[in-house]
Amino acid sequence: MGRMERVNQLMKREIGGMIQREIQDPRLQFVSVTGVSVSPDFHRARVTFSVLGDKDRVVEAEQGLASARGYIRRLVAKKVQLRITPEIEFVYDPSIEYSVRIEKTFADINQQSAGEASDVPEENC
Repeated sequence: MGRMERVNQLMKREIGGMIQREIQDPRLQFVSVTGVSVSPDFHRARVTFSVLGDKDRVVEAEQGLASARGYIRRLVAKKVQLRITPEIEFVYDPSIEYSVRIEKTFADINQQSAGEASDVPEENC
């Protein structure tokens, strides 16, 4: 694992912990950090997140993260020893929502298949 990957993982763990334990904003209650990508010059960090809920919850989470951005950056500066503390950009990651939708679709298909299989009369041999 290279240095950038270690920095990304450390930032992901620290920011995720901050959102869960240190920030008391109810808009961030169901937010999970899914990834961090720090630029090679360490000036920017793209933090991807997911949120449990509908589109309104996503908008609320984006607003909450935007208002907490400076506070989170200050905490990162204290906890993660880097020469430069990157500017943080939060980006919604729809992949978890997409996978939940796929799982639900598969469950619906399996349920329909099971229902159709029970409707087929058994033939005598």
